[in-house]
Amino acid sequence: MEPKAYLEITLSIPEAKRGAAAKVYSDFRQPFLDTIKGAVSKNLLVRDEDVQVLHGFQSADVAAAYLKTNMFNDDVVQGLQPLWDKAPDVRIYTIA
Repeated sequence: MEPKAYLEITLSIPEAKRGAAAKVYSDFRQPFLDTIKGAVSKNLLVRDEDVQVLHGFQSADVAAAYLKTNMFNDDVVQGLQPLWDKAPDVRIYTIA
């Protein structure tokens, strides 16, 4: 199934801490795909200036609902928060 919406989370993580961030991504990628309703894909994008996690969903409503889950707040955020320099930029996009 192709995503109908994307949740993009951009994180300012210093290069020295990116390995730890990649581990959080890897640890929760498959559980995200297996257990989050409407999840279609999850990709880690790395640039010199930041790291982005791009989540594909069946709808924008499902993407927004993920931000309220225990997995996101208790596991992912808690794992990443010590690594980032500032609060992440979180955006939801709908495929036109």
